[in-house]
Amino acid sequence: MLRECEEHGYFRDERCPVCDEEGKFLMSTEEMDKVGRTMAGILRHFPERFELEMDEQGFVSLREMVSGMRDNNRRMHWLRTHHVIALVESDPKGRYQVSGDSVRATYGHTLELDLRHPSDNIPEELYYPATPDESDIILEIGIIPADRRMVHLSKTYEDAFSAGSVRVDDPVILAVDTVKARADGIEIGRAARTVYLCKQIPPEYLSVSQR
Repeated sequence: MLRECEEHGYFRDERCPVCDEEGKFLMSTEEMDKVGRTMAGILRHFPERFELEMDEQGFVSLREMVSGMRDNNRRMHWLRTHHVIALVESDPKGRYQVSGDSVRATYGHTLELDLRHPSDNIPEELYYPATPDESDIILEIGIIPADRRMVHLSKTYEDAFSAGSVRVDDPVILAVDTVKARADGIEIGRAARTVYLCKQIPPEYLSVSQR
């Protein structure tokens, strides 16, 4: 569940992990899931279904999004902007960003956008999960976007393995030499705590991770 501690802010647990206070109840786990799924749909795929205008950086009006979510689902009549802010600030993956009166998804878009993300402090190596059947092909042709507009890379081997395990029990983890790639002009940006984006990764920067 989602709660708010007066001293330490929003948290997803029964009690504040810092001071052990119970805090103020905001949302149940089921409500968090429903709101989160709706937000993901709006901010990554179909803002027009909620009559929302999205700028080229993926931002929409926070208040208009909340109003649209309430209008389209009477069970969300209780939803307010602070509930969305709480979801964003407590999200361990950093999937969303609130800036002023606007909100956006930081990655996972199928929309054509011109996202700009920080390009400093990029790890020397990033990781990409593949199935055993597709790994040889990727090593030959490189990584290109499939169902998304950008290639999504993971910060650690463990993050990539976790992402790949959704598709296959034992994913092949490919390592990306970001030092060489960036030196050759490939732009890589940090989209979230563990997710990095780029347009594509040619094969010369790829290898199978030996971990």
